[in-house]
Formats: sequence, C-alpha cells, structure tokens
Amino acid sequence: MFCRYSTLVIFHIALGDVCVVVLWNLNYVMLQWRTTMAQIEVNKSAPAIGVAQTLVKAPIETIWQVLSDFEGWPKWNKSVSRIHLNGPVKVGTTFVWVAGGSKIVSQLEEVDAPKRLVWSGKTFGIRAVHVWKFEKKGEGTHVHTEESFEGLIVRLFPGLMKKMLAKTLSQSVTALKVEAESRHGRSRA
Repeated sequence: MFCRYSTLVIFHIALGDVCVVVLWNLNYVMLQWRTTMAQIEVNKSAPAIGVAQTLVKAPIETIWQVLSDFEGWPKWNKSVSRIHLNGPVKVGTTFVWVAGGSKIVSQLEEVDAPKRLVWSGKTFGIRAVHVWKFEKKGEGTHVHTEESFEGLIVRLFPGLMKKMLAKTLSQSVTALKVEAESRHGRSRA
C-alpha cells in the first residue's frame, strides 16, 4: 500500500486526453499518468433516456466519416437545419446547432475514432448527454446511440420528453444508416 497514514486525498486533473491522478498524504505523493479517461455514459437515473440501434451495411470508417462531419449533418439529417463546429473534432470543441427548431449549444466530451463519439448539450434548461457507439459486425457496423435528458422541464413532462427522445434518436439512426450505406455503395461503384 502506498499510504502510511489514513489520510489520503485523491485529485483528478484532466489535461486534454491525459488524466493525472495525484494520491497524496502527509509523507508520500504519487503521480499516476493515464492516457485514457473513463468512458462517459448517459445519466442512467435521468428522467428521460432514449436508445436506438441498427445494423448498417457499411464499414465503421464510413459511418465515422458521416457522423464526425458535423457541418454536413443538415445534408442527411432532416431534423438538423444548421450547425457550426467551433474547431476540430476533439474533446472540448463546442458546436452550436439548430435541431427541431431549437438552438442547442454542445461540447464534445469524448472522441474515440471510429468507435465512440460523445457530446453534452443544453437548450431551454434541458441538459443532455448523447453517446454514439460503433462496432464492426461482419461486413457491416452495429450502431448504438443513447441520450439522457435532465432539467426542470424534463422532470415536469418525463413522458413527453421520453417520446420525443425516442422519435429523434430513431430518426437520426435511420438517417445515418441511409447516408452511410449510400456513400459506401457509391465508393464501391
């Protein structure tokens, strides 16, 4: 054990893609560098959670290209009318978009190409966490997405928010599937 005394303080300091863990007590300091941080997930206890998934007949790289091209979203996802990414696709980059008529301010929380893309966002007092996961399956890719909503309006109308979230996620997964399969078909022709 690293500690001689019962007093132990743990600090986590996030530095981009590196996490520094500092364990400290009165006689000993230990630094531990980790190159990966814990994966971010939706809030499983949020008042509204939605999930959608499908199998896409396209390589994982094609799906990643479609989803990580943020400014291209309005071309294939009819619920997104505008979007502006404020920098490269990396943790901490913000983007502002309009979906379903609502302006949303979001931030990339996890970028693990081509397997995971996570962002958080806020609109009208709703706090959201959106997770996309991709896994190779034979000649295709399993796409899984989930999102959690929190906030006063979500607590007041959880049923409505769950329905809206389920519809939006289903539409997004279907649109991503159509676009990725179309691009893959064009690349093979």
